[in-house]
Amino acid sequence: MTGKKSTAKLHHYVPQGYLRGFATGQERIRVVPLDRSRQPYTPSVKNVAAQNHFHTVGEFDEPDAFEKALSEVEGQALGIIKGFANGEFPPSEENRWAFAHYTALQSVRGPDTRRTTEHLRATMVRLEVGAGGRKNVGAWIRDNLGFDPTPEQEDRIWNEATQPGGPPIGFSNLAHIQNAVETAIELTPYLATRPWALVRFDRRSLITSDAPVSLVRRPDDEPWEGVGFATAWGVTFPLTRKLGLLMSDPMAMLEGAGADDPRVQQLREMVLAGRIDQIQAGTTAMEKLFNLHTAESAREYVFHHPEDERYVPVNLPEPDLINIKPIGGLVDMDFDGEPLFAPNGREG
Repeated sequence: MTGKKSTAKLHHYVPQGYLRGFATGQERIRVVPLDRSRQPYTPSVKNVAAQNHFHTVGEFDEPDAFEKALSEVEGQALGIIKGFANGEFPPSEENRWAFAHYTALQSVRGPDTRRTTEHLRATMVRLEVGAGGRKNVGAWIRDNLGFDPTPEQEDRIWNEATQPGGPPIGFSNLAHIQNAVETAIELTPYLATRPWALVRFDRRSLITSDAPVSLVRRPDDEPWEGVGFATAWGVTFPLTRKLGLLMSDPMAMLEGAGADDPRVQQLREMVLAGRIDQIQAGTTAMEKLFNLHTAESAREYVFHHPEDERYVPVNLPEPDLINIKPIGGLVDMDFDGEPLFAPNGREG
């Protein structure tokens, strides 16, 4: 027997403790699949938003080390949410940074982030290999994979790389975890330095999803324009069925100010001190703002309290685990073996 655990372990990419805020006292939650062929069902929260060994890292002496580290982050965040519910708002600066980090991590830890990373890498490899042409595959393999290929290996890699969607690329649990942690660290300041509004709902309720952190576009953005944590008008995060957090745009208060304007640093300090935060009563318009964006950001599932079905938007999106898609004519083109940009380039 080795020291590693051999039993399957279910790892949640949306915390059970968080999901309980949308569940019954018996911890039952309504699951609405975005796949129209599947019917809604009402399982226990322990069986929702989870995959076996999603965070297990065989390279570690303790394969569940990241899962345990996540539990600490989640426990602190759930304590902060409980404090919000009890009127502890705005948070201390320490809790603000902690909850901003939890929010950032939640936004990038799911299977959609892993699938997107794999998709983007496969697309890039497809373009690199296809644009270089069949004769340059050998050189590409030597430069990128570090070995001298046989003609048969060149044929296989050419065929796999240039097929629609690119080659079958998978990221390990460790690579996914490293990417999620690094990305969350980069995103955290964009959340901590936004003014926060805690929205309390009495008669109306919020839903959540398998990707509960949503970006709200600016009103004048074009539909084709991307939206990110630095450019979004707002970020919504339903905390419980009766509590939502809206992180708004701080620069709206400094119209036309440049990055070197001293008022920007003054505003940042005010935001971090919680002096611009506010508590709002939940209106119908605010409920729709949260729930529409929550539904639009969902990847495979929407979750809600069994009594809150009427707050689920009617037109739910199709399931999609890829949240960033490359655009441009090269992405979907067919490659005939001829190089695109350097017909006289190196040959394998």
